[in-house]
Amino acid sequence: MRIIFTVTNDLTYDQRMMRICTSLANAEFEVKLIGVKRKYSLPLAESNYEQKRIFMFFQKGFGFYLEYQIRLFFFLLFSRIDIICCIDLDTMLPVYFNSVLRRKISVYDAHEYFSQQKEIVTRPKVYKVWHFIERKFVPKFKNGYTVSESIAEEFSKLYKVHYGVIRNVPILKPYREITRSQKIILYQGSVNEARGFEVLIPAMKKVAAVLMIYGDGNFMNEAKVLIEKNDVSKKVILAGKVTPLVLGTVTRQAYIGINLVEHLGLNQYYSLANKFFDYMQNGIPQITMNFPEYKRINDQFEIALLIDHLSIETVENAINQLLNDKDLHTRFKQNSIKAREHFNWQIEEQKLIQFYKQLNG
Repeated sequence: MRIIFTVTNDLTYDQRMMRICTSLANAEFEVKLIGVKRKYSLPLAESNYEQKRIFMFFQKGFGFYLEYQIRLFFFLLFSRIDIICCIDLDTMLPVYFNSVLRRKISVYDAHEYFSQQKEIVTRPKVYKVWHFIERKFVPKFKNGYTVSESIAEEFSKLYKVHYGVIRNVPILKPYREITRSQKIILYQGSVNEARGFEVLIPAMKKVAAVLMIYGDGNFMNEAKVLIEKNDVSKKVILAGKVTPLVLGTVTRQAYIGINLVEHLGLNQYYSLANKFFDYMQNGIPQITMNFPEYKRINDQFEIALLIDHLSIETVENAINQLLNDKDLHTRFKQNSIKAREHFNWQIEEQKLIQFYKQLNG
């Protein structure tokens, strides 16, 4: 069985798709991952599955999406396929129309609740387009899975589709205790709007530690302004985007992990970010939101300080509490080491492989 996955990124940093494609290739599926060729794209890493990047003239905005829909449609039209899987809504149309024209099996992998992202729900015209696509086409994808129970329940209620849950969790590796020379606070992931930087950066004024931010996104310029405005350039370091291998190394060195999300749109409220599990995998106590999915796991394994709302004071207090309360930090660390045995890719990949095998059956 030949499976083609479609994304809108350049494949270099997409750890979830690396895991999915590798697992299915190991299970003897023939896998191809299609993404975008950017001007700044790094060479692709070697893999046990095929990778293809489509060159784009437009690099962002409406022109990018329109061009990619057209190019992807025709690429799929002349590709050998048994199953086509779109990752999120932004590649759904080419996948759907190809599946109908060529009578192929279509799958929806909802990495997030796409139409409910802050960048979409706060822009009425943009929201209208994506919500229309979601409302009209998600019900046509009877085969699918998503990253959290809350999103699966929402899709079932709204669109009468019954999707499984395959969490975005890291591969379980042997835990290694390390000696830290300093207490580093870590944020890893997209530096985007709605990730709490407006309160996190000012909160560092009264925190006796360094915050390392690894990632890039649409809030980078604002983050630089906030760092300068609050005079925390020696405490807040924008380290930029790094490869998954480098990110794994720096994550192990952290003392506290940060995962803040504004409650703007259901995507944020129902989120279950990769970084949450990356911190867990490395035994790192963390600070995150008191949202349904985080609370569900934290009730089972106490691994994080949950905060109810984002403010400079609540974030500052939470960081200082976890920095200064050694017993609390040790308890969270030990619980994280236990939790990682339950939330890891070795478990989730079995559900993934079974999902695709039953499509073949």
